[in-house]
Amino acid sequence: MIRENMARTEEKIRQACRLSGRDAADVVLIAVSKTKPLSMLREAYEYGCRDFGENKVQELVEKYEALPKDIRWHMIGHLQRNKVKYVVGRVSLIHSVDSLRLAQEISKESVKKQVTTDILLEVNIAGEASKFGLSCSDAVAELAGQIAGLPAVRIRGLMTVAPYVEDPEENRQYFRALKQLSVDIMQKNIDNVNMDVLSMGMTGDYEVAVSEGAGCVRVGTGIFGERDYGNPAGE
Repeated sequence: MIRENMARTEEKIRQACRLSGRDAADVVLIAVSKTKPLSMLREAYEYGCRDFGENKVQELVEKYEALPKDIRWHMIGHLQRNKVKYVVGRVSLIHSVDSLRLAQEISKESVKKQVTTDILLEVNIAGEASKFGLSCSDAVAELAGQIAGLPAVRIRGLMTVAPYVEDPEENRQYFRALKQLSVDIMQKNIDNVNMDVLSMGMTGDYEVAVSEGAGCVRVGTGIFGERDYGNPAGE
C-alpha cells in the first residue's frame, strides 16, 4: 500500500509541476510519519523515501535512533525551547520557528554541538486562532532580521499550515500569499536570510501548493493512511 501511495503522490507532484512549468526535482516530498510504526517507515524507506516529518520530539528521536542515518528528518510540529537540545544535530530542517527566543535556543544548542541548523519561519497565513505561527507579514520580516545575526542558524524560508478545507482551491490564496511574502522578504536583502524553501501543502491540497511554488509538501495520510493515535509509534 505504501509503495503504491508514494508512487501515486509523486506522480501527482510531477503532474502539478508540468502544469505550472516547474521542475519536479525542485519539490521535496516529506512523508509525515507521526504515530506510524517503524515497519511502515521502513517500507517507505525501501521505496526510496529519505525525507520524513515528525510532530513530536520524543517520537522523532526514537525513530532517528532506530532507522538508517541517511534519512533527513524534518521537525514540523510546534517546538518548545526545552526540547531544542534533542533535535539539534538530528534534524535536517526545523519548519516551525515562530519566535526569537526559540531561535536563540536553537542557535545556542547549535553552537554547542558545532553544527549549523536550517530553519523555516512558521507563518499563520490564514490567521487561525487555533494555530501557531506569526500572523502579520511585518512581524515575519522583523523576526527574520532579528534571527539573521544569530550564529549557527540559517533561515531557509517559510512554512504554513493552511486551513482544512473540502475544496483545495480555497487554499490557493494562502499559498500565493506565502509565496509573495517570501518574495517581499528576499527583496529586503537581509544577510543570512534565504527564501528558497516554502513548506506548504498537505495531503488534501499539496497539488495546489506545488502549483503556487511549494518546495516541500508534507504528506501523511496520503502515504500512510489514517492515523491510529492509540497505537504506540514504535510498535
